[in-house]
Parts: sequence; structure tokens; C-alpha cells
Amino acid sequence: MRNLNSFLLPTHFLRAQPGLDETPCGRHRTRQPAGSRARRKAMLRDAAAACGTVAQLQQANWRVFTPCRAWLSNESMSLSAYCVLCCRRIGTSGPPTKNDLPWKDLRKIAKLTGSLTLGGFVFITYEVLALKKLLKIDTQAVQQEKLKSYIYVHRASLDPSEYQGITYQARKELHKAVRKVLQAEAKILRRPFNEHFSTFDAEEHECALWLLLKRSQSEDKMVRLQAVQDLARNSHWHDYQYRTAAQACDQRTAIGLARSQDIDLRFFLPPPPLPKVKDNFYPVSLLTEKSQKYFEDYAIEDELRLLLVSLPQTDLDQCVQYFTSLALRESSQTLAAQRGGLWCFGGNGLPYCETLSKIPSETVELFCLQALVQHSKVSTHCDKIEAKGGLQLLQRIYQLRKDSAKIQRNIIRIIGNMALDEHLHSSIVRAGWVSVLAEVMKSPHVIQFSHAARALANLDRDTVQEKYSDGVYVLHPQYRSSQPIKADILFVHGLMGAAFKTWRQQDIDPSLDEKASEGEEDYSECWPKTWLASDCPALRIVSVEYDTHVSDWKAKCPVEAHRKSIAYRSNELIKKLRAAGIGERPLVWVSHSMGGLLVKKMLVDASKNPEMDKIVNNTRGIIFYSVPHHGSRLAEYSINARYLLFPSAEVKELSKDSPALKELNDDFLSFAKDKKFPVLSFAETLPTHIGSMIKLHVVPVESANLGIGDLIPVAVNHLNICKPKKKDAFLYQRTLKFIQDALARELGS
Repeated sequence: MRNLNSFLLPTHFLRAQPGLDETPCGRHRTRQPAGSRARRKAMLRDAAAACGTVAQLQQANWRVFTPCRAWLSNESMSLSAYCVLCCRRIGTSGPPTKNDLPWKDLRKIAKLTGSLTLGGFVFITYEVLALKKLLKIDTQAVQQEKLKSYIYVHRASLDPSEYQGITYQARKELHKAVRKVLQAEAKILRRPFNEHFSTFDAEEHECALWLLLKRSQSEDKMVRLQAVQDLARNSHWHDYQYRTAAQACDQRTAIGLARSQDIDLRFFLPPPPLPKVKDNFYPVSLLTEKSQKYFEDYAIEDELRLLLVSLPQTDLDQCVQYFTSLALRESSQTLAAQRGGLWCFGGNGLPYCETLSKIPSETVELFCLQALVQHSKVSTHCDKIEAKGGLQLLQRIYQLRKDSAKIQRNIIRIIGNMALDEHLHSSIVRAGWVSVLAEVMKSPHVIQFSHAARALANLDRDTVQEKYSDGVYVLHPQYRSSQPIKADILFVHGLMGAAFKTWRQQDIDPSLDEKASEGEEDYSECWPKTWLASDCPALRIVSVEYDTHVSDWKAKCPVEAHRKSIAYRSNELIKKLRAAGIGERPLVWVSHSMGGLLVKKMLVDASKNPEMDKIVNNTRGIIFYSVPHHGSRLAEYSINARYLLFPSAEVKELSKDSPALKELNDDFLSFAKDKKFPVLSFAETLPTHIGSMIKLHVVPVESANLGIGDLIPVAVNHLNICKPKKKDAFLYQRTLKFIQDALARELGS
């Protein structure tokens, strides 16, 4: 098309043209110019060819005036006037502007925007993959989150120092945008949204929480242990974060946290709620509050009885059968009273039963729990207990008997025995016992504390390879520790002793009354757990426990008297000690009274068995506290009054004329002299009060003299010979020096 600018004329030129005047249909009108009609048509054709049609002019941003159209229809205007009047450029009088950008500029813009788009896409993809890799956490926590009955509220901090700069804010907004994009994509494609991103918050402390949780589930053991240690050290998180972590923790992490010192209990979920106890004989809604408590006790007795009945009753150890029959007999008497039997006047009147001599509910529960303790020592019976809902039943009893330390101790003892079977660990964790054990680990009572520590150690297969059977307790270390263990110290108590009370500080009342013999918990702290552990932190301190009695009046299991012999106890105890790893490291034995005889018997038997060479070869020394190497006067007195005291088998074995005792001493002396064991013996010089009427020198100095090693007489009685008054007392300081000298190579001193 030809350029139309050449046809343009200024507006004042139109007004100056002669022969133009105004008309009603437009602003100007022209006279007919001279010339032939054919010439005018030719000129119009040229103009049309030059200017294009009216539609083409409109597309080129030209404006055609209505009067001009009318004038064109009359074909009465000259070419110059036609071009001036019909066409006018829109805009100002300045130079014309170009609407289309050059192709070079478009290419530059395309390159710039394309680079930004591609870079942003790559960055977002990298962030998404990084987040996905970082937050690859078990989705089971999300499912548990949906089952919660509470809501976590995020408390915003008012401290401006906790908020970071623009990079932090940009990253946080980017993460939110990524989550929205992924959620939208999941909705469009109709596929489940990856829940890993739904709980993520870009705040620093929450990033650390999820990162540690992920590392705690690593396949690398060292990474896993370090992550659990770092989790346990944190104490600045909000309550909702602890609860979230509790639901995200796997089994190994929860157990590791429970075995961490000064752990925050918010890391553990409470035990799952248990269904209410139902009684089919009495409508609970019709009973008073006191009666409801009675029936709840009876319902628990019913469940315990049914659990005991469901366990195998044939081919059992006689003591297991004895405890089971005892529990069922006592429970049946209570059930008879409850159901309105012979002892209950007035039919079903429960208050009348209570006023008569009915066996207390706690006593019946103790009988049943003692029977369950014996059953839990049998692996196949543990499977039955778990299958019959025993873990949940024990949880209910534990929660109801918060005021009974004996019941709770027996329950934790059962859990510790069941934890010896690794395939039951998941069931124990699901039943909520990890949180219970973690709470007991904060108890100030050494017995409760040590029972829980044993159960958790048996559950912790990540750091503990040994298995602690019933009666074997670790006094140190009871938590996970980075301190390497270089040697073992083994404490073996004596007659009427225990794993904890024998090694407490000196008694205020030295008499051996009934209360002390029954093992009440009003004693002082255990000095091996506190003093020795602090002076020698690289030692593992183990204490063992077994039942002993002066008289058969107090015997817990009167059947099979051979169980009380030194030979039988030694054989049973050495099996447990080998399972606990005794003999794998250098070892020092510490014994009191009859415990020293057990130590000698175990070492003599180990020297004859090639499989136990490690126990003999790793023995570095032995400490004897008033050990009756040549017999005890207590045995002489008991035998003389045997029709009154009914002396037990172990007491009879301590008599001076016992051939088994003499043979044991001779075998040990020849064996110890050959091995050149360091030996330290303490001897009592004061008599011991037994009851209120008997005063007796239990182990005289001549009987405490082994014939090798050092013998040190001490002005104390038989009970306090192993109980120092305080840490700087001679008894403890001499004991500590012997241990440090015997293990000088291992302890580096």
C-alpha cells in the first residue's frame, strides 16, 4: 500500500481553500471542479488505489468522517480535497509512534523471562525434593494424630530475636507455597497428598525436632544413638512439640529416651485408656461409691484368677505350682464371700462380708502376682500371659494400686521377666509400659528404681546386649551412658539379705527385728549405687538376689528343700550371671555372710567347666564380709532349738560339722592359691541381736579367717559389717582401695 501521509494537509489549509462553504450535512462543502466526468472518475480510482478502501483505512487507525462518506458517494470532490477530508491520523501532531516492537527486542525479552522461569522451576523442584528427603518420616504418626482427643495450640513467641531476616521469611513462604501447590496437584490428579509436608513448619527449632526424629530411625546405629541423645538433651520445646515427638517416635527411640537421664516425661504418651470393669452379678449403677470400689477389686481378682487358670498347669516347677494353687485358693475364698456364700450373712450383703474376716483384696492380688512372677520366668508362659491380655490387666492393677509399693514392684518385676523375650517388646510398648517405666526411673526409692532399670535394660537391644534375669540388677550404669565399661563389680548378699537392703548405710537400730527381716523400705540409700559409682564410674555394678530364711516358718516355697542348698543356688545363679555378661570383663566379687560361700562354690564349679574359663580368668579379687568359711554359731543355736525354730536347709548347711562346707573350703583354697587371687576379709567383733531375746555372735573371727589374704576385724555386728556409716568410714575406704588396686590396670590408676 502506498503511503498516505503524502496526501495529508493541515486543517487550516482546508479553511483557506476558495470555493468551500458550510453545508448542513457537514462542516464544509466544495463546489464542483471543472473537468470532464471521466477525468474525475479516473482521479477517484487513483485515490482509491492509493488510500485503500474505507475498511482498510479503519484498520490502519484512520478515521473516516461521515460527511466525507456522503461526499464520496456523490463523487464530486477533487483528489487532494478527498485525501485531506477523508483521512486523519489519530494522535498528536508529533512524530508517529510504532505499535509493534522489533523482533530483536522480543527475542531479548523471551530469553530473559525464559531464564527466570527455568531457574525458578529448578529452584522450586530442588526445594521440594530436599523437603521430601528431609521429612521422610513414618506416616503412622499422622494416623495417630487423627485419633487424638486434644488439640495442640502453637504459641507465638513475643521475642523478636527469635525471628530471622528476609531469607528466613522467604524460605518459610516458599515452603507454604510448595505445600499449596502439592495439595492442589493432589486434588486435581485425585491422588493422596503426601502427609510429610502437611506437618512441616519452617521454624528452626521444629526443623531440628523432625531432623532428630528422622535420624533416630536411621539404619546407622551410631547416628541413631546420637540422635536419641540429642533429643533427650532438649528442654526448650513447647508442650505440643513434645507430644508430637511422642507420637512420631518409634519403639527403639522411645525405649532409648526412657533410659536417658533426666528425661522429660512429655516425650512419652500416657498408657492407652482401658475399658471399665464390668460385673455381671450386680448393676454398678445401683451401688454406692464404696461398693463400686469393692466390686472393682473383686472384678480384678476375677480377671487375675482367670488368667492364672488359663496358664499351663502341667509339667511345671513345683514352686510355680505351689504359688499358683495358693493364689487360686485364697482367691476362691474371697469369691465365695463376694457371691453371698457361707461366710456372708444376709445373702448378697457386701458390707456384712467386709465386717467378717475376709482376706483383703490387696493380699489376694499379691498372692496372684507372686504366682505370675513365677510363671513369667517361663518363656512359653509369657506368650500366654500376653495373648490373654495380661499386659493390659497388669496396667489396670498398677494404676489402681498407686499406694502399694509391693504390688507395683511385683508388676514391674513381671514386665522385666517378659522383656527377656524380644518378640514381646512391641506388645509391651503398645500396652504403654515404656511411659510407666520412665516415670518409675525418677523414683527416689532404690528398689522401685532398680526394677524399672532392669526392665528397660532388657527392652533396650540397641545398647544392651546382656539379659538380666529375675534377681539380677544393675546398680550402675542404670541409664544410657557414653562412658565405656572397663570392669564389673558383683555384690552377693547373705542370709536374710537382699540385693539392695544388704548394701545400705549402717542401720540406726542394729537389732534384727521382724520389720527388718521382711524387707521394708525404710532403709538408707545403697552405697554401691551412689558412692562406688561416683568414685569408679567406669565400672558396671551388679547386685544379685535370692530367697533365704533362717526358719522354715518364713519360707515362701516350702516344697523341694534341695533348692536351698548352696550347690543348687550356685548352679542357678551362675547361669543368670553368664546371661548378664559376667566374666566378659575383669571382675571383682563382693560378698556378705552366706553369699561368700556361693561365690566360692561358683568359682570352684567354673574352674571345672571349660565353658566358664572366662569367669575364672577375669577374676581380679574377692572381698568377704563376715563369711562363715568354717561354719556359724547361728546354725549351732538353731539346730539345738530345732523343734522351736525349725531351722532352714541353708542354716543347717552352715554348721561346723557340715561335710559339704569343709569340702568346699578345701577345694577353694587349693584353687585360689594356684590362681593367686587377691583376697580381703572383714570380721565382726560384736554380737548381733536376733529378735528381742537372742544375742549371738553369728560369725566369729576364727570362722571368718579364710587362711589367705588380709583379715581385718571391725567393731561392728554381723548386719553392719557391710554397711559403712558414711563415705569416709574405714569400711568403705578400705573396700574402695582394694577395688582400685585390683583393677588398677583397667581403671588406669
